[in-house]
Amino acid sequence: MREKVEYFFVKTFLYLAKVLPSSFLYSFIKGLTLLVYYSDKRRRFITIRNLSMAYPDKSSKEIKYFSKKVYIELSKTISEILLMFVNRFDIDNAIINKDEIIEKLQNLVENSPQGVIAMTAHFSNWELLAHFLAKHGFPMLVIGRKGNNRLIEENITTPFRQKYGNGNVYKDKAMLAMVKRLKKGGNVGILIDQKSGHANSVYVNFFGEEVDTTNSIAMLKQKLNPLVIPFFIERVERGKYKILILNAIESSSENETLKNMTEKYNKVMESVIKNAPEQWFWMHNRWRI
Repeated sequence: MREKVEYFFVKTFLYLAKVLPSSFLYSFIKGLTLLVYYSDKRRRFITIRNLSMAYPDKSSKEIKYFSKKVYIELSKTISEILLMFVNRFDIDNAIINKDEIIEKLQNLVENSPQGVIAMTAHFSNWELLAHFLAKHGFPMLVIGRKGNNRLIEENITTPFRQKYGNGNVYKDKAMLAMVKRLKKGGNVGILIDQKSGHANSVYVNFFGEEVDTTNSIAMLKQKLNPLVIPFFIERVERGKYKILILNAIESSSENETLKNMTEKYNKVMESVIKNAPEQWFWMHNRWRI
């Protein structure tokens, strides 16, 4: 019963995204998100605690203000993903450096015979990033967590994520699927900013604290030597973004440890987040304290 109720609510939001003026939808979702901010004490506490750990020099007043900005930015992402679902968001027009990125993607496709691992995070509108890359000739096998609601997962989420040719694989079957894709010279997308919780992980530094992080990228790099490219998308204003394709992260030696390699990946991710910290998903219990 609960599954059907949740499915109904998601379908209702998609209908609203289809019929409401976009400006009203942004305001509506912002209001709902702030309602969650004030009503969900546990999630608000996690957000404030995470920000306090990452920015110990900021006062409690500054942190509380900052935490609210995180929710407001998230409301923009939610609004735009809803608009993407109902084909009311022009993903090409949204990318201010579109031509530059398309050229870079073409170069990657032509010069990556051993495949590419696209490393990213739950930063800004990561769904838009995946859609844009696939639409312009860079489809990926994207690793993710299986949703709790089967109806939503099968009828809404999966078709949406596969719209432009991206593949979807869940974490429990991910390693074999990634190896197969990379051996064919394909692309794999991995978000590394959430707690790993399985054997293939190491503790590395992230915003001054040790966090459990997947070492899958480092393992694949050692085994198959694909390019490890950081991809991020940053909102510059409502509805407008720039995509960041950073330099490949290489190993310093053949004997570099998985921990050291994973530490490098985390440092790059942290530097991007620091540039627009309000756009990262701080409400996730990343440090598990």
